[in-house]
Amino acid sequence: MAEREGPGSGVVSDPRGVLRQGRVFLDFFWDIARPEQEVRLAATENLLRHLREGRKDDELKYTLKRLVEGLGATRKAARPGFSLALAQVLQAFEEIPLCTVLEQIKEKHNPEKVKKKLVENAAFGNFFGVMALFQSGRLVKDRKALLESIQLLQQLAHHQTYLRDLPRKTVIDIISEVPETVFEEVLFGILQSDLASAFTSPDNLHLLLVGIRKFPGVLKPQNLKKLFGSSTVVNEENIPRLVELLQSVAKSEKEDKKLPNVAFDLLQVSLKEDAFELFWKEGVEDGLLKEKSGPVSYMCYRLLGSALPLLSLDQLQIVLKGKVMQHYGEHVVTRQLPKRSKFAPEMETYIDEFLNSCDDPERQLAVIIGFSTLTNQGSPVFSGSSRVVKHLQPVALQKYVDWLKDMFLRPDLDCCLDFSSNWQKQNQENVNIAHHKIVRLRKWIMLRLCSIIESPVEKEEHLVMDVSRFCFFHAFFEAKKKTAQIHEANVLPAKPLDEQFHSVAENYLFGMLNTLNILTVLGDTAKAAALREKHIHGVTADGKLWIYLLVEYANELLSSVHVKAVKPLTKEQRDAWERTLQSVKNLQKKENKSDSAKVVAFQQLLLLMAIHLFKDPSETMDVLSDLLNCTERAFSKEPKKKKADNAEPGWVEVMVEIILSLLAQPSLLIRRISRSVFLRICPNLTKRGLQLILDVLDPYQEQNEESAVIVMEESNKKIKSAHDMDKEGSEDSSDEDDSEEENDSGDEEKNEEVDDDFRSQLMNVLQAGNALGGDESDEELDDEAMMALDKNISALFAEQQKRIQAKKDEKDRIRKEAILRRDFKIKVLDLIEAFLSKQTENPLVFDIIEPLLHVIEQCMISDSGKQEVDFLRKTANIFRNSLCRAKQYCKRVGALREDLHAFVERLVNKACKHTDCSVALYYFSASLYLLRVLRGNTPDKSSTPPTPLPEKQSSTIPQASQLFSTGCLDMERVAVIYREALTQLLTKRKTALTSSMFHDFFRRFPIMCKPLAGTLVKYITAGVRHYHQGQACVLLHKCMLLPQMKLLMTEQEWEELIRESISQVTESLKMVGNCTLKSEKEKVGKTLELLNFLLKTVAAQNLPVKLTELDKVLVAADWPKRIGNSARLESLYWNVMSCLNYTKPKKEKTANKPVQETETLKRKKKGFLPETKKRKNRKKGIQENGVAPVASEDEQSAAPEQEQPMGTETPKQKKGFVAGSKCKNQNRGVRENGVAMEGSGEEAVSGGDAVADKKKKKKKKVVNTSRKRKGDAGNEAKQVPAAKKTKWSVSQQTQQKQGNANQQKQGNANQQKQGKVKKKKEKKTVLQE
Repeated sequence: MAEREGPGSGVVSDPRGVLRQGRVFLDFFWDIARPEQEVRLAATENLLRHLREGRKDDELKYTLKRLVEGLGATRKAARPGFSLALAQVLQAFEEIPLCTVLEQIKEKHNPEKVKKKLVENAAFGNFFGVMALFQSGRLVKDRKALLESIQLLQQLAHHQTYLRDLPRKTVIDIISEVPETVFEEVLFGILQSDLASAFTSPDNLHLLLVGIRKFPGVLKPQNLKKLFGSSTVVNEENIPRLVELLQSVAKSEKEDKKLPNVAFDLLQVSLKEDAFELFWKEGVEDGLLKEKSGPVSYMCYRLLGSALPLLSLDQLQIVLKGKVMQHYGEHVVTRQLPKRSKFAPEMETYIDEFLNSCDDPERQLAVIIGFSTLTNQGSPVFSGSSRVVKHLQPVALQKYVDWLKDMFLRPDLDCCLDFSSNWQKQNQENVNIAHHKIVRLRKWIMLRLCSIIESPVEKEEHLVMDVSRFCFFHAFFEAKKKTAQIHEANVLPAKPLDEQFHSVAENYLFGMLNTLNILTVLGDTAKAAALREKHIHGVTADGKLWIYLLVEYANELLSSVHVKAVKPLTKEQRDAWERTLQSVKNLQKKENKSDSAKVVAFQQLLLLMAIHLFKDPSETMDVLSDLLNCTERAFSKEPKKKKADNAEPGWVEVMVEIILSLLAQPSLLIRRISRSVFLRICPNLTKRGLQLILDVLDPYQEQNEESAVIVMEESNKKIKSAHDMDKEGSEDSSDEDDSEEENDSGDEEKNEEVDDDFRSQLMNVLQAGNALGGDESDEELDDEAMMALDKNISALFAEQQKRIQAKKDEKDRIRKEAILRRDFKIKVLDLIEAFLSKQTENPLVFDIIEPLLHVIEQCMISDSGKQEVDFLRKTANIFRNSLCRAKQYCKRVGALREDLHAFVERLVNKACKHTDCSVALYYFSASLYLLRVLRGNTPDKSSTPPTPLPEKQSSTIPQASQLFSTGCLDMERVAVIYREALTQLLTKRKTALTSSMFHDFFRRFPIMCKPLAGTLVKYITAGVRHYHQGQACVLLHKCMLLPQMKLLMTEQEWEELIRESISQVTESLKMVGNCTLKSEKEKVGKTLELLNFLLKTVAAQNLPVKLTELDKVLVAADWPKRIGNSARLESLYWNVMSCLNYTKPKKEKTANKPVQETETLKRKKKGFLPETKKRKNRKKGIQENGVAPVASEDEQSAAPEQEQPMGTETPKQKKGFVAGSKCKNQNRGVRENGVAMEGSGEEAVSGGDAVADKKKKKKKKVVNTSRKRKGDAGNEAKQVPAAKKTKWSVSQQTQQKQGNANQQKQGNANQQKQGKVKKKKEKKTVLQE
């Protein structure tokens, strides 16, 4: 220990000895000051490891010296880095005395001894030094060091300019860790002055509150009275000063967006002193809330949220019914506008944390009811769909549901903390306010009950059924009188329910049905656990559907004489209801015998449509009757009969029509169940049924759908108000399109030309009233004539306005129909995707290919709204992922072999004829999918046998049979089809085909490489352009790189292909010119790449191929000079030559010394003035009598530096350091008598430019004077009465207006063209994704 006591006390004895040890140790200190946090932490760990392993005193002394010096560093993040490192060193080496280190810190960073500009660094050095001592964990144990550190922090508190309140906060942090005895014996004495002045600053108040909370035995009421005259902190005398301090804290810490610590500690002290009610009412409600400022109000809200876990039940009632609560409600209502700070999410977080941490059901219930009774004209401010109820205890949840039901039946507005905003008070009409409040409250309660089922709260089945029955009853039924037989009719509503409420409740109920349909099985029984493991949803623990239980309940209500339906059912509708129940019972009997999933899907759809009878009986009847017939036929045991084309549609076709009609409904539940039913009937889907779906997507049949679209639009209008609140929602994406297309229509209206008929009618009216008098008629019109003329003109304009409005309405109708049609098609695409995912091996998949391609093709030429782009993206994803990339495909295409080959030919021909390569890619991909299907199918016995395997390959490769298998593929026919396409790619300049398509084709079907290799070899020289010849080389190279290519050919065929390819490449190289064109260089590069591969193959396989002709071409043509400076071509060329046993000559290095000497001679000597700065040249730029002398040609030629064209300046000229460039103060000039005497730097250098500029200025002045004269003339014209204006002035104004309108039209047309181009590019990117 004696040897280790001196590390912190002495000075480093031999610093050079430490420095001589190497840079590794010193680099630790450089890395500690780095701005990257990870580097700083790693350097600190490495330094500690080095000190522990070395255990050298000189290194430890040097470390302390460097770390103490670094505490006052000015680099970013250096101070906290050195502070942390010092803390870790002190923690690791406890033998270092803290007092010695503290003395070193004081001595090194003494603010009184440093210069004035270094006071900030010294102050921060002391502060971070004390922080290091505190973070080491040893400061609390060393009383002397603790005392000196607190005293140092008290001294640093005077440097508020630099440190602000950091020293005082550090004192509070240190005191929080100090034991009570140490505080009483060491710190209480030196902190008495700060504690006594607690009400003068927030920091001193915080220090007092922390002391009272941590050391109640020291800061007793007697000691508090000695300190500041009162035994308690929260009392009537201190409330005003506390309010002032809290207001200052709220304003100073508003950026932190959290409750200040001093406010929370004051809240805790008020509870400890039993003065919470005084603090809340007089300090918060009557004190802080009176200052109408955002930070103070937010602090009150945070006090409310933070106080919830600390308060008793009675105190909670005080807070939840107080002014802060009402003020918070007003804030929520007024901050619903966008771009405004909202506190509601933060308050919901406070409630969520309280309910999660609280185990008392009564307090939970008090808080949730308190926020549910904060109402704005009857509607609670608390969100009805909030998920905080998930933390409620089962007892509290049951009581909360009972309270909601009681408030629904007997609304008690007196128990609510109701308020109205200023806007509501000003716009209040003469309506029944009480009734209005009750309706709003009931709507919220219905939403709250439905959301409780949706929330993941722990609940029992009886609670779910109770809430569901309650909502169902009050949505569709009403009680005539009380009855004990039906629980929901046992209590009648105090105020009757109106029609508006029922329409809203219907939508909430269908949202709840959607939740019940996907609800996991509740309960702790073994049967419920087994159902959960099977991922079965929407059923109870005993396996019954929730929706079936509600239908049974509805049947019970229909049979009761004490209850009536809101929309009574007719006898026909009641018969349909009974028939539906019977059909469901029959399905339940078959559930165990047949496909249970199919039975459940039909049950759900039947039950849902039965409930839909109560919402819209007339519209549901037709669908329900067709659905019942389809269900009976789908589960009947009668044998299937072959029907003629004109026979009535089968049950599958009718079912598809029903599903398509249900997809147009706004209910998400209906659409989900319809999709699940469609998945179950997919195996039974016929070609006619599939065609019904594809007809919806057909872009050429949209005109036949207008009537259906109009009906859909009207139904959407009816439910619009309720649909916004429907939790099930709609998956439509048309809202954004509405705004976009409205803007587009607005632009069209602005650009709309004036009708010629209207212009002629207006001229006739004006001529009839002599308003356009000739040259002889200069008399003014009398009042009667003017009044008659005004009436005629107003009538004419009214008619024109009606015509314009009619056009607008027609455009709006067409636009809405297009939106609805597109939205419906997007939903129908879900059915296509479902069919492709479940029935990938169905031959009907082939009928989907062309309709999807037509949709993609049509979308590329249609408008480019967001919804259209989404439609295109979804269609492309389905085609690419669900169809072309499907792992399974049809295995029964023997009978369709001829049709599929014709289909392949048709698709490839369309890809060849198309002009858009992005669409052609999809046609080509579809043909590859069909090739995959044909190749993967086994041929019939009657068909031709597959190509026999070569003996060598069949004996050496076990998987060769799969490689050479062609399946149902007609190789000759397919080879002809793709050979024509490949020929088009390599011969036509404008073609939508790309080489990447054929690369993918060869990669996926290597068996096609052999029949098409000859075409590629041919067009190495026969290609139309250099580009085509290069593409032929690339494709041939990629084909040969495929390992299957050689396996498909005999040795003789392979040798012949290599020989022919080398011959063609040799001829291609002979055709190359001087390699000046870029396309020619690219062709040479691709040709050399192919040649390099061919030569390596010849050498590796020892093929007998003659290379003499190639050798002559490559050597005699002097290729190095023709290639030029292209490093890539040079490398490729010499790779080829190395295969021919040629070596690349080494370049001799040329001496650059003479060049450097000549360059140094041209440079100007340092210190010489530029030409423009010399006195003789400076005089030339001075203007005399306001006119600058014109420079002669000799003077211009004498300054060659100024004649450089734009863009050829040197970097120094651009920056302004060389003569001839713009000076820094180029606009500064000498002025005499208000006339500029000297131009800018440019004008002073080049006189010609100055003259040109002056001529331009003179022209501008002339134009300005002419404009002024025209303006004066215009002013004079304005003073002339309108009736005396000449025909010439009227025609001149109309011509001017027409010219401006034409310019505006041209600009708008250009903008529209640019927008169309941009949108088309966006669609192409969608297809290329």
